[in-house]
Amino acid sequence: MSILTREGSVLDRPGSTGISIDINELLEKIRNDLHEPQREFFDSSNTEILGLSAGYGAGKTRALCAVCVKLAALNVGFTGAVMEPTGPLIRDIWQTDFEQFLEHYEIPYTFRASPLPEYILHLPGGDTKILCRSFENWSRIIGLNLAFVLADEIDTVSPVVCDRAFPKILGRLRSGNVRQFCAASTPEGFRWMWNTFGSEAAQERSDRKLIRMRTQDNPHLPDDFIERMQANYDPSMLQAYLNGEFTNLTTGQVYDRFVRELNIVNTIPDLSNEPLRVGVDFNIGNMSAVIGVKLNDKLIIIDEIASSHDTDALAQEINRRYPNRRIYVYPDASGGNRSTNAAKTDIQILETYGFTNLSARSNPAIRDRVSAVQALLCNGKGQVRMEIYASCRRMIECLELQSYTEKGEPDKEAGYDHMNDALGYLVWREFNPLFANSGKGTGVRLY
Repeated sequence: MSILTREGSVLDRPGSTGISIDINELLEKIRNDLHEPQREFFDSSNTEILGLSAGYGAGKTRALCAVCVKLAALNVGFTGAVMEPTGPLIRDIWQTDFEQFLEHYEIPYTFRASPLPEYILHLPGGDTKILCRSFENWSRIIGLNLAFVLADEIDTVSPVVCDRAFPKILGRLRSGNVRQFCAASTPEGFRWMWNTFGSEAAQERSDRKLIRMRTQDNPHLPDDFIERMQANYDPSMLQAYLNGEFTNLTTGQVYDRFVRELNIVNTIPDLSNEPLRVGVDFNIGNMSAVIGVKLNDKLIIIDEIASSHDTDALAQEINRRYPNRRIYVYPDASGGNRSTNAAKTDIQILETYGFTNLSARSNPAIRDRVSAVQALLCNGKGQVRMEIYASCRRMIECLELQSYTEKGEPDKEAGYDHMNDALGYLVWREFNPLFANSGKGTGVRLY
């Protein structure tokens, strides 16, 4: 046998056929050895997209091992995949724990290390192949036909990578008897796990389910494990790392003057005769716009557009929703120098749809833009001058969840920045505290 290929100890035993196991008894034994939240995760075979949000030491990797064997048994003759954040973690976490699991339950297997690591489980009805891949090279799964994909510690992966990889992964689930994507992770703030399982929009979807698992659910931990964590972590971190809860782990909320009870409204007056004011943030494949109406010194946000493909798609959607309206756009000023999809600049494309451009000559400093939005949410006199219609869920979510990085800058990795940036361009131009309503130059760029 090649040094790059080895077999589990069950197959090394003299005279062993490797398949003399009762698969139903095996799965029942595995299930009985799990604690309650692990068992719920193990039993949820009918959910297409399954999440496990767990504290440190709660047993999420073991839960993944159990589910991996179950899905292998349900998909004999097909291929599955396990994904870790990086290549070294495949070796250091998954291979170590999975092989211990297989040996403990005497499940026959063959492991091949090259060209990429993979396991073959030898089960009574045939073999199931399990590929081991990393998110840093997630594109290697393109072209594969998979029955299941399991992702470990996915919240430590950049949300940008997750957002690109996730649709592609779901697109590979096209073979087998039970097709499922399962993710297990300790939550790292409001990142991919929150967006996929914890947000209001995610909870309304029938194709996914989130299971929470606390550290204290694991009866096999050392007696002082939780006590030592409590002594070394602050309360916010304990919510995430002990209870598997989504909580802000960074240095503070950017728009901390946003209060649901004060800034969200469930009804809006008839504004059909008022011009629409649209803040726009340009991003290839992820255009964002907030649509509002200015009434005296107040801004009412009535609608939002998220994740438009390009500038043309965004403009077409605005016109579809609001035909025959007077529309002013307040885009990212850099859109006058580049384009997301054509030879024309982004701002020129917006103008071709009949919108009036009120872009500033250049974007304001981030700190100034944030301060302007904060002042509308609630100023020093306690005046609330921004109302947001309750249907603008993404706008509300972004205001609540964008946080500062350790460097003191608004975080741009978790994906909550685009809608807030679009709002900021509109607010800065119409409510600029430096020169709003003062008769001074506004720096409007004309084309």
